[in-house]
Amino acid sequence: MAENAPVTTDTPAARNVSQAASRINRPLGGRGPEAHAEGKTTIADGVVAKVAGIAAREVAGVYALGGGGARAFGAIRDAINATDLTQGVKVEVGETQAAADVTVVIEYGAQIQEVADQVRARVAGAIERFVGLDVVEVNVDVNDVHVPGDDDHDDDESRVH
Repeated sequence: MAENAPVTTDTPAARNVSQAASRINRPLGGRGPEAHAEGKTTIADGVVAKVAGIAAREVAGVYALGGGGARAFGAIRDAINATDLTQGVKVEVGETQAAADVTVVIEYGAQIQEVADQVRARVAGAIERFVGLDVVEVNVDVNDVHVPGDDDHDDDESRVH
């Protein structure tokens, strides 16, 4: 038997090693030094929702995100310093596209349509810029209007800005 002869085994472990080796030992196909490696990027829905939530909170006139129950639960999270940036945001994410539904509370005095348009633009822009997905729609649900004095704890810390 020759000393350098390849050893072949047909066990599941050997097949897995063979498959892994073929994955990393395949030719690069004439790529230059600036070529990128192949592979797949998967972006979780929660990442897209967080980007949308942050963008929506940046709009002037948005008091909070989410419905009444979500905001009450969010106040508890805020008290223990565990803010949920996806609160009030639902997303659907495909391979190349995304859609978002954002529930907001508008500050009294702000023009609702204007704020909703700004939320829509900011959310779509942030998803496209940071995540790289085409945004097919952003639905804005204005759930409430915040009037100063409605809350017992109406201070700057309860605001989303």
